[in-house]
Formats: sequence, C-alpha cells, structure tokens
Amino acid sequence: MSAQCEVTAKKAAGVPLGWFERYLTLWVLLCIVAGIALGHGLPEAFQVIGRMEIAQVNLPVAVLIWLMIIPMLLKIDFHALRRVSEHWRGIAVTLFVNWAVKPFSMALLAWLFIRGLFADWLPAEQIDSYIAGLILLAAAPCTAMVFVWSHLSQGEPHFTLTQVALNDIIMIFAFAPIVGLLLGLSSIAVPWGTLFLSVLLYIVIPVLISQLWRRALLRGEQGTARLARLIRSLHPWSLLALLSTLVLLFAFQGDQIIAQPLVILLLAVPILLQVFFNSGLAYLLNRRVRSPHCVAGPSALIGASNFFELAVATAIVLFGFDSGAALATVVGVLIEVPVMLAAVRVVNATRGWYERAPGVVPHEQCCPPAA
Repeated sequence: MSAQCEVTAKKAAGVPLGWFERYLTLWVLLCIVAGIALGHGLPEAFQVIGRMEIAQVNLPVAVLIWLMIIPMLLKIDFHALRRVSEHWRGIAVTLFVNWAVKPFSMALLAWLFIRGLFADWLPAEQIDSYIAGLILLAAAPCTAMVFVWSHLSQGEPHFTLTQVALNDIIMIFAFAPIVGLLLGLSSIAVPWGTLFLSVLLYIVIPVLISQLWRRALLRGEQGTARLARLIRSLHPWSLLALLSTLVLLFAFQGDQIIAQPLVILLLAVPILLQVFFNSGLAYLLNRRVRSPHCVAGPSALIGASNFFELAVATAIVLFGFDSGAALATVVGVLIEVPVMLAAVRVVNATRGWYERAPGVVPHEQCCPPAA
C-alpha cells in the first residue's frame, strides 16, 4: 500500500502530516467496511461498474490504477542505471531473490497451503483463483514503497534508486512469462493475450508516460522543484485512487467475506511466510557476499515487497472483480505494511550482528547518512 508507506516515511522523517494522512489507516478500514456494506446493499450499481469494460479491461479500475502508479513512477530516475556497478553484489542478490526465488517460493507456498493444508476450509471453486492471485502478487517487485523501507533502514539511496530502476525494466519483459509459467504449472488456464495486455496497460504505458513527463518537467531552470511540486500535487489523488479501489474491490468481495471471514486469515499465511523467507534469504546472502549493511537492508526489503497495484489490476483483468484472485491480492494489500515494518525492525536490530561478519565494511565507512 504505497500511499500508506508514504505516510510512514513522513512520520519517520518528522514531517508534519495533514489530518487525512494522519488517520489514513482508519480511512482504509472505513473503505473496507463501506465497500462490503455498499456491495451488499447496492449490488446492481456495482454490477454496472463491473460491466464498464473494453477488451476485458475495466475502465474505472484502469483510471484508478493509473492514478496510483504514475505518481510513483515519476520518482524513478532511469539514469541511475549508470551506477549499477557500484553495489553489484547487492544488485545481484536482489535480482536473484526477486526474479529467481520469490515468485516460485510463493507458488510453492500457495500449492502447499491453499491446495493442500487449507483446502477443506476454502470454497473449492475458488482454490485455483486464490493460487493465481498469490502468484500475481509475488511476480513483480515493488516500485515505490521500497524508497520508504530504504529510508527507515538507513539504506544507501543510490543503491535503492538503481535497483528500483533495474527492476522496472526487467518487469516489462519478465512479468508475463513468469506469471504464465507458474499459472501453467498450477494447471490454471493462461489467457496470454489478456496477460500481455495487462503488462502493456499497467507497466509499459505508465512507465513511458511518467518518464516523458518527468523529462519535460526537468528541462530548464528549477526543473527539480517543478517535479517535486507535481508529485506533491498528485499525492492526494493517489490516496483517493487507493481508497476508491479498495471500496470497489470489497464491494465485489463483500458477500464472500461475510460468508467466510476465515478465508482472509488463511490467504494471509503464505503471504506472511514468503515475506519473511525472501527478506531473510536476501539479508543472509548479502552478508555472505560482504555487502555493507546499508545495501543489505534495502536489498532484503526490496526482495520481499510486492507491486500490489499491478497485481490487483492484473487479477481483475484476468479473473474479474469477484474472483478469488482479486481477493488474494487485496489480502496482500492489507498485511504488507505492518509485515514490512516488522522486517525493517529486524534489519535495524541486527545491524551489529551483521557487521561482525568478516569482510563487511561498517556502515559509516561506505554509505552516506540517510537523508
């Protein structure tokens, strides 16, 4: 939940919060309750919204997702890729965990828990859809909120910026093949045309728009200030889009949640396990290759976090508003912030242990202080 993470970062930096941001968690919970209530009381109205589609793309959701994604992508500087060699060990570890481990570990956990241990407590007709949603959630690394995690863990800012830019490029080419492979291995039909359409709509086009917009803003004097003002002005719209998306999703999922509230808890189990497994793996591998702690911290957090906006949008396109896939991605939204904050605490608390490893350069000698 990138908007909520922005709030967390402001708190950590001592930046005053507006009344809306100060109680963002409350607004999110209210949107969930409102969505369930509205969906239960006005099902016809939300069915009309659900039918507002072109080529299987729901137009209201597409607009909301763009409002969430584009302000985040405006922060990405792809020129940072020139510095990829500066912390190549941390980059290599993070890429390995993000693309060779995380999607596959989530698929394994989904098969183990959803199709295996929890199958008797879940609606049989939705089990494949739940697995698909969990795979979508883990198949793309987070884009914006990792800047918050890096800030909170005193991470090296150039490493974080380089890693995010590199992941965004890889995501354009790797997201659809990885999702298609894992859905196929899960015996779930893969609508390849729709999957590639999702990549085009929710990765390629927003990246192009944001980078062209960013380049235009940075031309001339005070370009950086203009970009900062734009990002600030778009921030409330991003928050509103987040809350509106939650209302829509829970309006369509309301009856399922009321009938089977245990589903939320069961879906949370593999998500929790994969976050702690992947963050721990990235952290230990960085220690093994002697990355400094200010690289290992954000590497571990990037390795574990998910690009939930893309997962939600793709789940809706592929399976629909009222699918188990959409519900699974929303469960990821609900638990990611507190779980990632717990991972930040572990990373910070173990810095002394980490830097006792032979060959690890202390933080102060290799990384500038966090801004």
